[in-house]
Amino acid sequence: MRLFEGTEFDRPPRCENCEQLEADCVCVSIPTPPSPPQLQTAKISLEKRKKGKSVTVISGLSDGHPGSHFKDLLAQLKNQCGAGGSIQQQEIEIQGNHQERLRSILKTMGFKIRS
Repeated sequence: MRLFEGTEFDRPPRCENCEQLEADCVCVSIPTPPSPPQLQTAKISLEKRKKGKSVTVISGLSDGHPGSHFKDLLAQLKNQCGAGGSIQQQEIEIQGNHQERLRSILKTMGFKIRS
């Protein structure tokens, strides 16, 4: 007798759509599109990092499929601010203090802003 015999952990994982083994599944996972900007509220804050560096953080944005929408938005914001930036744990970070500039840029894109 095995330890997990007869439990859900004893069985190999199966696809929820076609009930095939996950290794044999041919279903195409459809990424959910991101919410339109009008339905999202961006929170803009300033964080101090080591050695006195400041970073403007944009949080509260939802992304349907991680990475796709955020990468495009990050590229636009970095270009308009003339600064570097990155995506960290569903937050967009822009190097430097760009709160006012980002607030106006995001408002023109249609986002709601919360400080």
